[in-house]
Amino acid sequence: QVQLAESGGGLVQTGDSLRLSCAASGRTFGRLAMGWFRQAPGKEREFVAAIVWNGAITNYADSVKGRFTISRDIVKNTVALKMNSLKPEDTAVYYCAASTAWSTSRNDYDYWGQGTQVTVSS
Repeated sequence: QVQLAESGGGLVQTGDSLRLSCAASGRTFGRLAMGWFRQAPGKEREFVAAIVWNGAITNYADSVKGRFTISRDIVKNTVALKMNSLKPEDTAVYYCAASTAWSTSRNDYDYWGQGTQVTVSS
């Protein structure tokens, strides 16, 4: 089992930066791909970014490419999402997730955190 807990959300203004963090527990964390997803009100949960177990490969949604950066620390069992140049359309609940597969589909992620709210005001 893997337990995930996000932190770092909040209310910011357009153009600001924010860093989300996800703390993981469980012995298998080091071999899991990690992802960030988000869900805005009335919308489906969508892929944001993912990182392979050793951090060597990352993948981003087109909407955040060049603005967001995903990283992980295997020793500390953490995954971070640095978000720059935030826009109102980035407003959503952000979820950390873990998968045994390398995927951008939420259906392939087995473990989820409780989510953290990010609100970007215009």
